[in-house]
Amino acid sequence: MATNRAEQDPERTQGEAAPPPEPAPPLEPAPSPEPAGPPDRAASAPARRRSRGPDGRPVAEHTDRGKRVPPRRTPLFTDRTAVLPLALVWLLTRGLMVVLLLRDNLGIGGVSREVYALYQHWYEVLADRTFPPGDVTWQYPPGAGLVILAPGSASQLLSYFQAFVALALLADAAIAFALLRRGGGGAWLWVAGLPLLLHLPLARYDLFPTALAVFGLLALLAGRNRLGGALAGLGAMVKVWPLLILAGLPRGRPSRRGWTSALLAAGALLLVLLWGYSHVGDFAEQQGGRGLQIESLGGSALALAGLAGWWDGEVRYRFGAFELAGPYTETAAHAALALSAVALGWLLLWRWRSWAWSPATPADAALTAVLLFTVTSRVISPQYLVWLLALAAVCLTCRDSVMRRPALLMAPAAALTSLGYPILYEDVIALGPLGTVVVALRNLVLLAATAVACRRLWLQTVPGPPSLKGL
Repeated sequence: MATNRAEQDPERTQGEAAPPPEPAPPLEPAPSPEPAGPPDRAASAPARRRSRGPDGRPVAEHTDRGKRVPPRRTPLFTDRTAVLPLALVWLLTRGLMVVLLLRDNLGIGGVSREVYALYQHWYEVLADRTFPPGDVTWQYPPGAGLVILAPGSASQLLSYFQAFVALALLADAAIAFALLRRGGGGAWLWVAGLPLLLHLPLARYDLFPTALAVFGLLALLAGRNRLGGALAGLGAMVKVWPLLILAGLPRGRPSRRGWTSALLAAGALLLVLLWGYSHVGDFAEQQGGRGLQIESLGGSALALAGLAGWWDGEVRYRFGAFELAGPYTETAAHAALALSAVALGWLLLWRWRSWAWSPATPADAALTAVLLFTVTSRVISPQYLVWLLALAAVCLTCRDSVMRRPALLMAPAAALTSLGYPILYEDVIALGPLGTVVVALRNLVLLAATAVACRRLWLQTVPGPPSLKGL
């Protein structure tokens, strides 16, 4: 019969006298008593959770002996059943987008003219190692010149238009692949949401800085702050807004590493362009002369006032866009600049007050920052929705994100955008009731998404009593 373990343990007996042990042979010593433990440790102890990094993936752990235990490898895709349907949807929708682009007769038409007329003209100028001098339509940072030059490298195989569309599709596919690799529903929002803009994304160069911003933001979420900062800096040299993905970096070393890498990368590219090209800074003069575009928030307000008979103005084509001219237009343009300054102040106040950061905060802050500067801009071009859809998709890849509702609002905003341009754009520039109402509804959706995003970001990250968190 087995001996009771508690009777052999002197601490369990608590001072009770134990009977003298029976004499044992010298060559067979009695076994030492074992410490009493819980009856079933595996059943009583809670399940041990694996340590996970900022991106939700398991990280290497350390045992009691100090040996490093490598984490179990994450599969290439978190849900393999979603790969084939997503790829089929991408092929189908992108094929339809290419067909629409080749026909280019939807609504006002002429969407592809931006590529084969304007971009190709810029390519011919840039090929002579100079940026377009005195061209009012050149309003982009100098890094955009490299994007315009890229399709010309395949001139022996494809035309400029064909090469540009092929590179745009490649950037689109790379974004979808990166989002699918990350997991969550972000890849589906991107693959299914981008076609809501019809064929416009394939005829604008915004997919290229968007790809840099998405890759940079995903690097920041993975804790690779130097790489994310460098990609943000390069993206800012192509189109300024990718620099805003650094708004959500935590204080201290992550912020220093991210911003330093961004400045170094942007500075290095700028030095190369200054060395090889002339008229590098002409874009700033053209950008500063822009007025109030008809699709902006202030433009919608004046257009609605015109429908009510309270405003008497007109539409003029200036700086490569349709702008409003007439009473209060300059006031509305200055108000938009002031609101952009207010948006910057709110972001700085949030950075100062915020403390409770989650792994999803960089993505949430990036979407909020771009929304703020979009709705306060004098220009809300249709291709701006490409940026917002991409950042919204990144937010949906984060489990801790509080931007689900603002992210999903980007889908109806994109649909209303394509309804305004190119389908109803003739009515929009004529200040007709249908086109004006559609653009105004799009802007209201963006404004609502911005308000919700700001509130949720503040509530999630700013500690304090509820009375203060409602600011």
